[in-house]
Amino acid sequence: MSLRVYNTLTQTKEPFREVASGRVGMYVCGPTVYSKSHVGHMTGPVIFDTVKRYLTYLGYQVTWVVNITDVDDKLIVQAAAEGTTVKELAERVTADYLACLEALGVDGIDVMPRATDHINEILAMIQSLIQKGFAYASEGDVYFDVTKSKDYGKLSRRDPDELQAGARVEPSSKKHHPGDFALWKSSKPGEPAWESPWGAGRPGWHIECSAMSMKYLGEHFDIHGGGVDLVFPHHENEIAQSEAYSDRTFASYWMHNGLLTKEGKKISKSDPGTVVLMSDLLKLHRADTLRALYLSSHYRRPTDYGPSRLDEIARGLQAFLHFFERYERITRRSFYQLTPPPRREEIVPPNDAPGWFESILEHRRGFLDAMDDDFNTGGALGELHELVRLLNRIADSERLESTDRNPQSLEAFDRSVLILRELTAIMGLFHKPAKGANVRDDRLAGSLIELLISLRARVRKEKNFALADTIRDELAKIGVALEDRPEATTWRLIETEIER
Repeated sequence: MSLRVYNTLTQTKEPFREVASGRVGMYVCGPTVYSKSHVGHMTGPVIFDTVKRYLTYLGYQVTWVVNITDVDDKLIVQAAAEGTTVKELAERVTADYLACLEALGVDGIDVMPRATDHINEILAMIQSLIQKGFAYASEGDVYFDVTKSKDYGKLSRRDPDELQAGARVEPSSKKHHPGDFALWKSSKPGEPAWESPWGAGRPGWHIECSAMSMKYLGEHFDIHGGGVDLVFPHHENEIAQSEAYSDRTFASYWMHNGLLTKEGKKISKSDPGTVVLMSDLLKLHRADTLRALYLSSHYRRPTDYGPSRLDEIARGLQAFLHFFERYERITRRSFYQLTPPPRREEIVPPNDAPGWFESILEHRRGFLDAMDDDFNTGGALGELHELVRLLNRIADSERLESTDRNPQSLEAFDRSVLILRELTAIMGLFHKPAKGANVRDDRLAGSLIELLISLRARVRKEKNFALADTIRDELAKIGVALEDRPEATTWRLIETEIER
């Protein structure tokens, strides 16, 4: 099977055909850096990091760009609330984002441009859109005229005449049409501002991504990705302004990942009960557990998480960790030191290979077929679990831990484990040995905290406030702070006296 990719634009799976032979350009919308990364923010980076790994494995030279939106209304509001500058806030939050990416093994990003470093490109693009009649200036602002775009709405299947205000489609008396969107915004005193032909101001959200993606990948590139919540208005507006500017196809494939949910509810900063900071979660769970969470289903579907789900995934990964220990006992080599083949090649069993080696190859083919089918990481992970179970059965039946084992069986087993290493590397799993368990690294810690919160809620309902306070105080001593909110009690990790 050759690679097929679901295209949101056509709503079909299409054979993958690159724009330039052997090269792939991929742009994925990054964060607006006004607050620390929560668990939902890492969904896209882990998914598209795996997409790049697989494309590279297929032999493509991939350039992956992820932008940083470091000037935006949300940043201005949050900086004012914290009594700091937009620049300081953006740098601090960006550092947290980068630390989370590193912890999760997201190491394939080639360029990470910041909007504030590309004002000249943004201004040039806006001026061109005005000259072509697709945009207009209005009292210091500049808007894109959606009625001038002949196929506006083709990505989201929305009619411009039916557009409603909201979702960053801002109502304004300065607009010609309710659906027109800002390319340039005039700044108020004290706000970040750059000089322009229309007065001091700052770029709109959508134009930033168009300018940056085209600078690094060209006017027509292969893959544009992001969360499904960006289909409208962000990506719809990107297509409209980019294709009006260049008169070319903007991106060949539009890929949108489903969002992370907690017990069926979207992870959202507007709903504090769903939010857990990624930096806190990384102190409680192994990075492989969290990465496997994001890859546990097809990327276009929502992924539900919670302590029980993370515990389930951690238990599943324990089978791999135990097998790696067994492999080291058998071969005196570490699984983590095996060098996987960098490119996809057909494996032909040698004439003297044991009969079970073909079963190993069947799981490899199943894994690759799943990835060829629109990067179905959930199906691919299933094949990995079957493969490690098969390897354990082989080690048993061939008595590979005994002194009188068959050398040919051992050699085939070693080749089979290298296949496991090859496939786990594509998923970005098991790059290095897991840390030893401790209070903050134990996979059960999150479940235990949630259990104590439930217990505390029960005793409070029974008006046993003394016991409820004791639970809160004891958790604080080990570095867990509870926050009682109207809708739920949430928790976060804090530094303890012992740690200081």
